[in-house]
Amino acid sequence: MSRTLQTLLRPTLLAAAVALATPLACTQLLAASQASSVRAYNLPAAPLSTTLTQIASQAGIALSLDPSLAAGRTSAPVQGQFDAPGAMAQALRGTGLQLSQTPAGTYSLIAAPEGVMALPETSIQGRQDGFESAWGPTETYAATRTASGTKTDTALIEAPRSISVATRQQMDDRAVQNLDDAVRYMPGVVASSYGSDSRAEWLKVRGFEPTQFLDGLPLPKGAYVMPKMETWDLDRVALLRGPASSVYGQTPPGGLLDMVSRRPEAQASHEVQVQVDSYNRKQISFDSTGKIDDADTFEYRVSGVVRDSGTSVEHIDDKRYNIAPSLTWNINPDTKLTLLSQFNRDDTGITSQFLPIQGTKYPSAAGEIRYHKNLGDPDWEFYDKTYYALGYAFETRLNDVWQFKQNLRYTKSDLSFQGITAGGYYGSVADDGTVQRGANIVNEDISQFALDNNFQADFDTGIVKHTLLLGADYQRVNHNYKWQYGSAPTSNIINPVYGQDFSNVAYTAFQNYNQKTDDFGVYVQDQLALDKWRLTLGGRQDLLKTKTKFYNLADERDDRTDSAFTGNAALSYVFDSGFTPYISYAESFQAEQGGAADVTTGQSNAFKPGTGKQYEVGLKYQPPGSDIMFTAAAYDLTRKDIVLSDTFGTSRPLGEAKVRGFELEAVGNVTENLKVTASYTYANSKMTKVTDPLDKNRPLPLTPENAASIWGDYTWHTGVLDGFGVGFGARYIGETENIAIGSYGFVANPNYGHSNAYTVYDAAVHYDLGRLNNSLKGVSVSVNANNVFDKEYISTCDGFYCYYGDRRSVLASVDYKW
Repeated sequence: MSRTLQTLLRPTLLAAAVALATPLACTQLLAASQASSVRAYNLPAAPLSTTLTQIASQAGIALSLDPSLAAGRTSAPVQGQFDAPGAMAQALRGTGLQLSQTPAGTYSLIAAPEGVMALPETSIQGRQDGFESAWGPTETYAATRTASGTKTDTALIEAPRSISVATRQQMDDRAVQNLDDAVRYMPGVVASSYGSDSRAEWLKVRGFEPTQFLDGLPLPKGAYVMPKMETWDLDRVALLRGPASSVYGQTPPGGLLDMVSRRPEAQASHEVQVQVDSYNRKQISFDSTGKIDDADTFEYRVSGVVRDSGTSVEHIDDKRYNIAPSLTWNINPDTKLTLLSQFNRDDTGITSQFLPIQGTKYPSAAGEIRYHKNLGDPDWEFYDKTYYALGYAFETRLNDVWQFKQNLRYTKSDLSFQGITAGGYYGSVADDGTVQRGANIVNEDISQFALDNNFQADFDTGIVKHTLLLGADYQRVNHNYKWQYGSAPTSNIINPVYGQDFSNVAYTAFQNYNQKTDDFGVYVQDQLALDKWRLTLGGRQDLLKTKTKFYNLADERDDRTDSAFTGNAALSYVFDSGFTPYISYAESFQAEQGGAADVTTGQSNAFKPGTGKQYEVGLKYQPPGSDIMFTAAAYDLTRKDIVLSDTFGTSRPLGEAKVRGFELEAVGNVTENLKVTASYTYANSKMTKVTDPLDKNRPLPLTPENAASIWGDYTWHTGVLDGFGVGFGARYIGETENIAIGSYGFVANPNYGHSNAYTVYDAAVHYDLGRLNNSLKGVSVSVNANNVFDKEYISTCDGFYCYYGDRRSVLASVDYKW
């Protein structure tokens, strides 16, 4: 095909592909063109013939292998961006073999001359070391390294825990805007439990809300003050399912989110992204990194987001101002210090809404409440939050065995919030549509100082290899929380009334306290390797001091001291075939916010910390030479001393719960063109020890028994559609019960808390304009649609209020990298 004819046909065929959303056959390219195409590789060490065949097959080049030459040899890891011959040359390092190219363009293996290793010319791009780090970016869908659960740089397939990682590429392909988006295709997690809320993420992992960690340190969370991290500033988001207190300290038994910030890099890179969506979003995101001086003593990075947007709910805007500067000082080859900071300012409202049961789940004589209706009062409501953080990550290698790391951060969040809840009980909506409402005023601030120190030693004792971790950490949290509630003026579910007078509302402070916690912990962990066996043992001792003053209860005070030992143990075997079965045991320990009056003495006391334990068996499989990982895990989890809050804002300890289930996941590159992430979750949860007999054997709130998801992206790298890609996904959430434990006595009908199962679909198209014209190198465009068929569904009802799920949103992006 002539270049002129191809140039004429490409826009026509591209337009047809976008319109029909069906793949077109790619034109064949010459073998030389295939071989010179640069691709991202992330291949572990494996049988040599397997790795070479994989590379040649993906690149579409001919390779002739002499079995006797390759037999018994293992390839070196191939990590980075190479052309096909360069990737095979990387695999051949240390094997005594080299590539030979025939005049016809095919390749074969020959023995290298003694003392000589001739390497073909190769194109290499990416990080200087060429290897993935647990604290850095990865080029593909499937991460291969993780520090989640161990705080050490560990191969993901060897980590004896259930861990999922959303890489930067995954987040870019799905145009991720928040943590709900980042984790919604992972197993074991329920995202957007109350629909997308511009204030916060409402996540459940194995039945419980996860703790969020950023760069190895916990993020503080209050009642309404949530971390709400900006995903644009992150390189990766890892979800560790199950307890992890033996390393991280205070965490719930369900799991934790372990996020890694974008950090300075020596290689200069810059990016600007402009986005608009169907709710009048106007957003600019930027990122820039590189060396400050020629000696590479200092490296910088600055990323940020400015957003001015409407939302799916009338009269509620979503504004954010975010900036995250960082600076790395390479003190010497073995020592570096990275300063990390972030500032967020949010001006928004309650997009999840608190809507009456009548007109949503059940019919109303006045009609249906549309999902976009605002039953509050935009003249009175607001949600203003300021968040800032300043800290550093220091690391130094002391010698060939020992290295030391220290992470430190100070965080402060301030919130001023006024919101209206509509309804609250069946019968709150009159036949003419008049609805009873509540007025809520919240003032909350939370500050935290967190410090983590650890020494890591890598050494051998005979034939056993050790990675020993010795650590001590400390965090201090100061939390002020005041929530006032009163009866608001009525409105109408069909014709809302705005601009009403709230000056005569009588408020009651249901919560008003100051709570200070000091937590000091010491921990030890040893990861042992004996041939193919892997054994992990760890333990931690925590000392927690809590001081609380209850202003709404005659300034009563409560001081308590708690201590807990938590441990973990895991055993796995790494087969050469790519299979890694494992078994693990882990424990959790977590302080609970607030307190309540003792039923015997009437004295107000802080809550007793909750504890948990989990048994898990699993199997991980990564076919040798491939970039896809399959995982399966079954678990039995128990949590004691649960504290939950009901709709009236009352928190109380509620006994014990069990969750048993299994999870399946597949993530990675199926072929050079096709990337996939898929999951299935089965979770059977129930309250086992409770004070109210009505709660016995009830499922945990917002914990469906079944859930499944799949997302795939197909991108052409050659031919007429070179640079064009399409994505499509489906998410299924099973039916849930969501009446707060201990609230049955206030709910007239248990069905008020039942929500039906639903399935929604997402889609995307994207195109690298640089493939169309060299003058547009670095420019790409994309369109992402969530809930593409605009399914109307209720995300959940809690017995008092109902919350709509997200309706269709369409986001268009233009991205420029240089």
